[in-house]
Amino acid sequence: MTYNDWIGTIGVGLVLLAYFLNTVKWVPENGKLFFILNVIGGALSCYAAVLINFMPFVILEAIWTVVSIWGLFKSRDSKIA
Repeated sequence: MTYNDWIGTIGVGLVLLAYFLNTVKWVPENGKLFFILNVIGGALSCYAAVLINFMPFVILEAIWTVVSIWGLFKSRDSKIA
């Protein structure tokens, strides 16, 4: 496997892990771990898509990462109130 493959595989794996953990109710959908896995996984997947110059997935994964960052901050702020 190439460097691109490893980065993409790890990124997608983290996003799928977050989805699985949420589906089986091991992490809540608005929990910190859920968003962290999605932020890291989305960012790595975006980077892998940049490396192979595949713009549809660059856009998809960039949006996924930004929305996950937003969710992480939103979940953090809601626990303070």
